[in-house]
Amino acid sequence: MAGVKRRPFAMSWQAKLSALLIFLYALYAAGQLDFSLERFHNGLGHAATLLGRMFPPHIQQPDTLWQGLAESLEIAVLASVLGIIIALPIGLLGARNLMPSWASWPARAIVALCRSLHPVIVAILFVKAVGFGALAGILALAVASVGFIGKLFTESIEEISLKQVEAVRATGASFANVILFGVLPQVFARFIGFATYQFDSNLRNSTMVGIVGAGGIGGTLFSAFQRFDYDFVAAILITLIVIIMIGEVLARFVRAVFLDNLGFDTILQRRFSAARGLGKKPLNQQEDA
Repeated sequence: MAGVKRRPFAMSWQAKLSALLIFLYALYAAGQLDFSLERFHNGLGHAATLLGRMFPPHIQQPDTLWQGLAESLEIAVLASVLGIIIALPIGLLGARNLMPSWASWPARAIVALCRSLHPVIVAILFVKAVGFGALAGILALAVASVGFIGKLFTESIEEISLKQVEAVRATGASFANVILFGVLPQVFARFIGFATYQFDSNLRNSTMVGIVGAGGIGGTLFSAFQRFDYDFVAAILITLIVIIMIGEVLARFVRAVFLDNLGFDTILQRRFSAARGLGKKPLNQQEDA
């Protein structure tokens, strides 16, 4: 009825019961894992002591630091490229609105398998298979890239409008042209977003896989922890934060180049114009002054 008003955020009794069960299980899990406010309070004191030993940061081994960072960057780039190349056909085969079930289910099984294990666990397996070094890290992060990009790419294809696909088919185009002109234009923007995010993720994960011997700056970071060189640890962490921020800026450049068809000169000009505009008052405020 039009006169009946529903309460906002109204929940059914099933939703309320589910929320209550989740809350009770959270309390039970906290008791089983010895989670207490006393331990948390004591941990704050230990964290303050650790931070005091980390500052000021000091780069004790600059050659080792820059070599590890360069290797982590190389691992992230190669793993992203390899993962994207493999994820493209697998993601396409997994789309149930375009492919038969005998092709989509094996592709989805491969994606699920790649997403089942954490990159560190996969890196340990590859270290055992191919030995220590960057190759194990590249293969581990490539597997993670296939799982992430393949899943999201498949879901994006399944959400497209089939009218454009049928229009291309009506022209007598081949299957490859249908994919090229009917499917990819609808998911290209999302795919660029997936690829740039995965590169950013691989850049972070290259540190973790290095801890288990799969190359990169992670090995240097773990060695610094073992030697209790916490000031060097702080220098490594700060450098990693800077690298991640630079990677985010580069990802924006990539989106602007591929999605907006802008040149580097135009992008830089817009960035500088925006930066100059931050220090200026709006026109109405200038008139009031």
